[in-house]
Amino acid sequence: MAQPPAARSPEHHPEAWQPQATEPNDSERLFLEGPHERWWELWRIGRIAWEFLRGFRKLHFVGPCVTVFGSARVDEAHPHYLLGRRVGAGLARAGFTGMTGGGPGVMEAANRGAREAGGMSVGCNIDLPDEQSPNRYLDTFVQFHYFFVRKVMLVKYSYAFVVLPGGFGTLDEVFETATLIQTGKIRDFPIVLMGTEFWAPLMDFMSRTLLADGKIRQSDLDRLTLTDSAEEAVALIREAATGRFGLTYAPRRPRRRRWLLE
Repeated sequence: MAQPPAARSPEHHPEAWQPQATEPNDSERLFLEGPHERWWELWRIGRIAWEFLRGFRKLHFVGPCVTVFGSARVDEAHPHYLLGRRVGAGLARAGFTGMTGGGPGVMEAANRGAREAGGMSVGCNIDLPDEQSPNRYLDTFVQFHYFFVRKVMLVKYSYAFVVLPGGFGTLDEVFETATLIQTGKIRDFPIVLMGTEFWAPLMDFMSRTLLADGKIRQSDLDRLTLTDSAEEAVALIREAATGRFGLTYAPRRPRRRRWLLE
């Protein structure tokens, strides 16, 4: 019987492992495909560093933020939009800057509520083929190309996180934030899940499966607060910010430096 050909190592046959042709302007997918020419990867590192630096400078003076996560796929008549708008307004009245991903849906609602209540409204927008143009209720926003840079900004300036119903992106954001808290990479900032009916099955899964099987601890689950009340969410966040993290109310007097182009 004929024997099958021996498996070949890519080290000896690099021609068998050349990357496929990519779509035009598909730079991020190309970046994540694997190793490339050294000059190309050095240029990419520079672009990423510049994106971080631009975000740091633009958001340096926004003040203590609360980030609101949620779906881009709801209109202004949707109950989740109305809830996001109330949350944004409550956070603004409590003295926080409302920060979102800068897009439509729940993000727009939270920014709108903050603006209408006289607070500051900030967005960290992302380049996407659809769904994600900056909403019209932003006092300032930064446009990002890389998701991971954007997520750093949404966490870096925030003292709490409010999570309204959403899809893959929202779940990614809440679980990454929870993981950062669980592993001690950031402080134990409040995470408030709004919409008890929506989040109940997930909470049940985490309790009955993850906790019961020893994959998480009770303290990990206790970090998630579930509520339908914007007032309760804001009160919890304000109490944590002043009592646990030492924030105080004071006039904002940012010191800008011209040599940093601020």
